Amino acid sequence: MKILAIDLGLKRIGLAISMNKSIVTPLTAIIRKNRNQASDEVKEAIKEWEIDTVVIGIPLGGSSEDEMRRRVKHFMGLVEFDGEVFYQDEADSSLEAEELMRGSIKQKKDGRIDSIAAKIILERWLLKKP
Repeated sequence: MKILAIDLGLKRIGLAISMNKSIVTPLTAIIRKNRNQASDEVKEAIKEWEIDTVVIGIPLGGSSEDEMRRRVKHFMGLVEFDGEVFYQDEADSSLEAEELMRGSIKQKKDGRIDSIAAKIILERWLLKKP
C-alpha cells in the first residue's frame, strides 16, 4: 500500500509518503499559487508515486472542522483521486514540525516544515491502524 499524506494549507501544501506502512518520508512541498495549479501538482504526485490511499490532516473536534472538511472535499474533487481518503487530526503537527526543525533551518517559507507536518500526520494515522 502506498500512502500520501497531505498537510493542506493556503500557501503551501506539505506532502509525505509511506511505501511500506512503517517508514514515512517527507516530499518536496507544493507552493500554492492557485487551487488548480496546486491540485494538478498533487495529482501528479499521486500518479508518479502510484498512490492507493490519501491521508489528509484536518483539525478534528474544533469549530472549524466542518468548514475544513468541506474545503478538503472540494480540493480532492479537483485532484480527482478515486482511492481511499482518510482524515487525521492535525492538531499541533505544524508546531511539532517547527520544533523538530528548530536550529536546522531558518524559518524559510519553502514548505519543508509543511512536509514534516504531513510526515507527522501520516505517522499518527499509521499508529492507530491495526
